[in-house]
Amino acid sequence: MSSSVLRRIRIVFSTLVFIFFVLVFVDFKSLIPAKYINTLMFLQFVPSVLKYYDLKTLAAGGFLVILLLTLLTGRTYCSFLCPLGIGQDLNSRIGGRIKKKFRRYGFKRPFTILRYIILAVTLIVTLVWGVYMITLLDPYSIFARFMTYFAKPVIIMINNFLAGILGKFDVYTLSNVPVKGFPLIVYSIPAAFFILVGALSLTKGRLYCNMICPVGTFLGLISKISLFRIKFNETDCTRCGRCAMRCKSSCIDFLKLDIDVTRCVSCFNCIHTCQDKAISFGIVNFKKKVHETDESKRKVIIGSLILLFGLSRVSNGQNKTAPKPKKESTVKENRTCPVCPPGGGSIEDYNKNCIACSLCINVCPNAVLQPAYKQYGIAGIMQPVMDYHKSFCTYNCTKCTEICPTNALHPLLLEAKKLTQIGKSKFIKDNCIVKTEKTACGACSEACPTKACHMIPYEGNLVIPEVTEDICIGCGHCEFACPASPYKAIFVDGNTVHVAAKKPENVQSEIKTPVEFPF
Repeated sequence: MSSSVLRRIRIVFSTLVFIFFVLVFVDFKSLIPAKYINTLMFLQFVPSVLKYYDLKTLAAGGFLVILLLTLLTGRTYCSFLCPLGIGQDLNSRIGGRIKKKFRRYGFKRPFTILRYIILAVTLIVTLVWGVYMITLLDPYSIFARFMTYFAKPVIIMINNFLAGILGKFDVYTLSNVPVKGFPLIVYSIPAAFFILVGALSLTKGRLYCNMICPVGTFLGLISKISLFRIKFNETDCTRCGRCAMRCKSSCIDFLKLDIDVTRCVSCFNCIHTCQDKAISFGIVNFKKKVHETDESKRKVIIGSLILLFGLSRVSNGQNKTAPKPKKESTVKENRTCPVCPPGGGSIEDYNKNCIACSLCINVCPNAVLQPAYKQYGIAGIMQPVMDYHKSFCTYNCTKCTEICPTNALHPLLLEAKKLTQIGKSKFIKDNCIVKTEKTACGACSEACPTKACHMIPYEGNLVIPEVTEDICIGCGHCEFACPASPYKAIFVDGNTVHVAAKKPENVQSEIKTPVEFPF
């Protein structure tokens, strides 16, 4: 097929895919059902591989479809289905508008050794250490973090601005939504990759895909035996070089009439720009000698890039309207383990499978899920963790378990989630204002959905909290409601392995806890 209709199909299809992904991550009202999001995530390569590894079922085998597609058509995944790849195409187009030389790519020699070293190191680190390298370099995760950390807050601010204007005319179609930030340290890596990928795509086209991205390198290897490819008609080609100048992957050596299929992402720009109709997309002629990259070079020493993180403290105040206690609490919360989301099973399993794509953070209605920066250690940076100083886990919500693309969070029925103990509440009497200020409180007990936290007689007419650990599920309602500061009088210590809690005797089926101070 030599018609440029291929390019039009690619542009329309990839535009729709990109729009759908953007809508998923900026949907601050959770209007898109989880089943549609899961369908979209089915064909994301790394999440699908991890989910298949965990479930061992073809229902999670979207990566097999991608492998088959690559065997047939080469790296069309990178142009049609990868949101970061589509975003790079858009950015490179903007670069061409800014300066004409940015869209004149030309043939460049491949970074063969660097590409394969990065792929090998990523695979080895993943097998030995966990998914940390994939978390950093996976194109889907990079895109997802950028949308969650930067794009979504911008959309919310625009919504709030319009809501304020409409409110002056007594039109309340839009409502004000609070913008909740994360610890500053976790913005560093998404910002660094945004600058890196953005700068490369703006000026060099698909250089990130063909120099760093391990998914692109792996699919490039498979594309060496793909059935359909971009190919030259030697008798018609005049060697004008227009195709090479428009190739965003810089993989067309028009002088040798050769195309590096490991780098070609099948964008079809070359077909569109060829005035001689000498380039087409069709079944490869295996009689012809296929270009092979020289892999006989000696090993080279790779310089490691060390990311230096400056730990910046972020205020953990709750911004409640209720007055603060007169005295500051003095006993530090003795946390022995972070709290990973329900469905994680255990900290170890969760850390192995989570790629820090932030999709669960994005759909969490209470924003209790926050990107970790030191809770799980360096290998778990940006993986979601429960932060009960920020908010609490809604008792009747399972959104994070429904949406996880890698099955790091296993799907839980609502009744099962209500009995999954992800941590236990610990009471520090010396921080409680009932003891320190002789003041009636009971905020934690009022907020507790299972009544694991309840009040018992203390002094005179005062009552003080007590925790029944076997019915506590670690939801954090009590910790968030506690007015003690800077250290809470009650906090949730995570379980390394999630266990089943006992069913509480008398609990309402629908419990609504106010976000503000419960009195």
